[in-house]
Amino acid sequence: FGSRHKPSRESATLHIAMFEAKLTKAMTLKKIIEAVRELCKEVNLECSDKGITLQAMDSSHVSLVSMHMKETLFENYRADREKVLGVSMESLAKIFKLCGNDDAVWIKSEDDADTVTFVFENQGEDRISDFALKLLDVEAEHLGIPEGTEAKCLIKMPSPEFQRICRDLKEFGDSMNMAGTKDGLKFTVTGDIGTGNVVVKPRDSEKDAEKVTIACQEPQSAGFAIRYLNFFTKATPLSGSVTLQLSKDVPLVVEYKMEDLGHIRFYLAPKIEDEA
Repeated sequence: FGSRHKPSRESATLHIAMFEAKLTKAMTLKKIIEAVRELCKEVNLECSDKGITLQAMDSSHVSLVSMHMKETLFENYRADREKVLGVSMESLAKIFKLCGNDDAVWIKSEDDADTVTFVFENQGEDRISDFALKLLDVEAEHLGIPEGTEAKCLIKMPSPEFQRICRDLKEFGDSMNMAGTKDGLKFTVTGDIGTGNVVVKPRDSEKDAEKVTIACQEPQSAGFAIRYLNFFTKATPLSGSVTLQLSKDVPLVVEYKMEDLGHIRFYLAPKIEDEA
């Protein structure tokens, strides 16, 4: 009579839905955390059978970050159903200080759990550290990101070079103009002490990460807050090259590809020039 309401211990354990994934190179996730933490304080990691995605705006709503780690990036991957992990980026950064350069990481969370557990293993598996992080209820609106819209000017260049340009030019002003033609991409900063320009021209190389390719249908020019560009370049360690999509009056897209296993994209609204 009462047995109907009392599932056996075995069937109860079998039906615990959960999310778990093993990333052989925990450093990949550590680099993503470092790339996002200064832009967004709290984010939702959305885990589904297609991998882990993140979409968040910075507090001033000037920029947006969109990240996708495909399930093929992981050595083991199980998502019984969609699971949203609301996390503090600052807390994640602290947890990943436990992570050694060659460590693997397990990410685990049961369906109804209010924590997500990170387990770090070194290669010899003779040192294991773990941390159960309390989940947050992060309010986030999903924004329709226009996918597949063709940029008027598409530039692919070495990511360290883009990082160096943004870092060097920030000394001279708050905003940087980017002007693209088929002959090159010109970065300009005007400040109190004068005007500085850096021009990057197309170049071929045996190494893919050293090439500069520019596909420009028509000349494009727009100004952007250099502070945000420097935040974006924190993703440089994830990829040898960066792709910039430049079109007048629409957000700049800065993309770092993790080979064919995912990407992190940043969107930045252009500065509106005063009509006066």
